[in-house]
Amino acid sequence: MAYHSQAYALEQSASVKVSTVLKTETSWDGNPIVYPSGKAEITGMLVEIAPNSETGWHLHPVPSFGMVLEGELEVQLKNGTVKRLKSGEALAEAINTLHNGRSVGSVPVKLVVFYAGSVGKQLSEKENPH
Repeated sequence: MAYHSQAYALEQSASVKVSTVLKTETSWDGNPIVYPSGKAEITGMLVEIAPNSETGWHLHPVPSFGMVLEGELEVQLKNGTVKRLKSGEALAEAINTLHNGRSVGSVPVKLVVFYAGSVGKQLSEKENPH
């Protein structure tokens, strides 16, 4: 039996192409991904950020995974660390860490984000101004 270095959700064939866009045990800032307790709930969202606009400082108390479909996204942490993603690139978002997403360039950023949360748990929290 042949073993492959990657496990695919679907078997590849002449008519089905499978590419892994993200496989990680840590978020992009290097912290381990830990699932929340409670009844599991997955939420998928399409997000669009207008050109030269930003999300505002916020955090996610649950793991989330995003892939840029169009445009270029810059994500910045409070410590100044920056990550840029272009169309087709994916990341595991920082958990419980304030960050700001910004659309750079002349076209909107369109991304799909999946949150691995639990029933009744908030997916995002805005920065507390205090």
